[in-house]
Amino acid sequence: MTGTFSLASQLRAAKADAPEQRSDNTPLEDIGFVFQVAGSSSQILIDLKSIDALGHHPDPCIAMTGQVGSQVKMRLGHMWIIANIRSMVLDRRDSTRVVADIDFLGEGNEEFGTGVIVNFRRGVTRYPTPGTPIFPVSSADMDQIYAATGRSHVQIGTVYPTTHTRAALYVDALLGKHFALLGSTGTGKSTSAALILHKICEQSPKGHIVMIDPHGEYSAAFTQNGALYDASNLALPYWLMNFEEHCEVFVTSTGDDHARDSEILAKCLLAARAKNRAAEGMARLTVDSPVPYLLSDLTTIISNEMGKLDKGTNSLPYMRLKGRIDEIKTDPRYSFMFSGMLVADTMQDFIAKLFRMPADGKPISIVDTSAMPSEITSVVVSVLSRLIFDYAIWARNEPKRPILLVCEEAHRYIPNSTIGVGQSVRKILERIAKEGRKYGVSLGLITQRPSDLAEGVLSQCGTIISLRLNNDRDQAFVRAAMPEGARGFLDSIPALRNRECIICGEGVSIPIRVSLDDLEERKRPASADPSFSDLWKQCGGEEDILSRTIHRWRNQGR
Repeated sequence: MTGTFSLASQLRAAKADAPEQRSDNTPLEDIGFVFQVAGSSSQILIDLKSIDALGHHPDPCIAMTGQVGSQVKMRLGHMWIIANIRSMVLDRRDSTRVVADIDFLGEGNEEFGTGVIVNFRRGVTRYPTPGTPIFPVSSADMDQIYAATGRSHVQIGTVYPTTHTRAALYVDALLGKHFALLGSTGTGKSTSAALILHKICEQSPKGHIVMIDPHGEYSAAFTQNGALYDASNLALPYWLMNFEEHCEVFVTSTGDDHARDSEILAKCLLAARAKNRAAEGMARLTVDSPVPYLLSDLTTIISNEMGKLDKGTNSLPYMRLKGRIDEIKTDPRYSFMFSGMLVADTMQDFIAKLFRMPADGKPISIVDTSAMPSEITSVVVSVLSRLIFDYAIWARNEPKRPILLVCEEAHRYIPNSTIGVGQSVRKILERIAKEGRKYGVSLGLITQRPSDLAEGVLSQCGTIISLRLNNDRDQAFVRAAMPEGARGFLDSIPALRNRECIICGEGVSIPIRVSLDDLEERKRPASADPSFSDLWKQCGGEEDILSRTIHRWRNQGR
């Protein structure tokens, strides 16, 4: 190791004719040198005295040099190579030095006479040799490294640890290859999602975004630039369900009985759809065809089929189906979907309002499912997701109208379990993740439990935005899905502050740690945690609160 240090001294002397400059135009000394170079993991030696000397530098980037998560640069001819420090350990042979593992991020040209990086690009074409001096990265370098380079982008925050370098998300890459927003409860996940969506809406007021909101948080954030739908005004026609979704709603039996009931439902459903005049001109009518039918027709056909049975044939499957359909028809909680007023062929109007075609300055639809019965929520999300995907397939020869589907609490709808209820929504969202970008459908997944997502879905997301994750299993899951060059950034995920995130993938030039912008109060979701200490100091009016609450409870209304 002593011989290596001597070689580094000679190399530094040979390159002293073009020293790195700092903000006050005085040369910055190198802080160490490249010790070992490998394709997957390289190492540098850093002089602790050099790091201590830079600790009070006015440039926050230079002051942070030598810490885990910071960047360093090294010169190769007229090029600079940028690397991220992943881990550090004290050199056992010399306690004044540190051995650091680094990941190479990219390279750029040197601006003549300043030492600042320009024309930065991801990836490296040449590796440095052992002994190459290491220099701090300045804020001026960071401005160039994270510059948006003319691509369509939105700015969402400030690059850590700078005070002014703006963090940009490349919109086309972000949406073209799906994205995931991850973070434990209380880390600012909902506000971060609202921030990103607001920025996209501001840039594209004629866009088409559908957001599934299971907690009713986001309606408050998009009152000005979004169309808001819930159980009171969604008016989702039941006949838009395909056969699998019909089975999830109407077939309650299990085992062999489930197969028998499903077979009867398929026969009767096809006959009910065939009674509609719209089906007369169709060359091929199936149980999945989105043709309106009357629920009363369906129950009548079931009764007629039951009447044809021999006395010895079991009529219980027919009675189960008819009873379940009658139960749903009379349950007011299901009226947003199974109302007798939803029989008309409103498919075009429904898709136009849901997909924002035209947007009319409100490019995002917020679908609040919080007041819908929990046993049918997954079917509602399945129908909406499938409509988006089916529309994209059947409109592929038309002028392109890309659609972004955002799913909050995504682990509910794409669980890692392949058994149980809700498999229809799991299948369609997995298909969108795999095939959606070919047809102009983008998927945005928001979850606090990435380890509960179906295997492989997270790896389909080209961009991963991770706030703090407290669970070790979740951290390991995200680490496995992110590119290898981001490992140094991933190690800081447990230590992130609220509203701070790591972004890796196609949507950014290189992995980046971001302090997210604040949102105006009127643009924030209603996701703030209650203050028990403050609210428990208030009293009075409890009788009226209980009366109003019980009234809504009994009437299943807001």
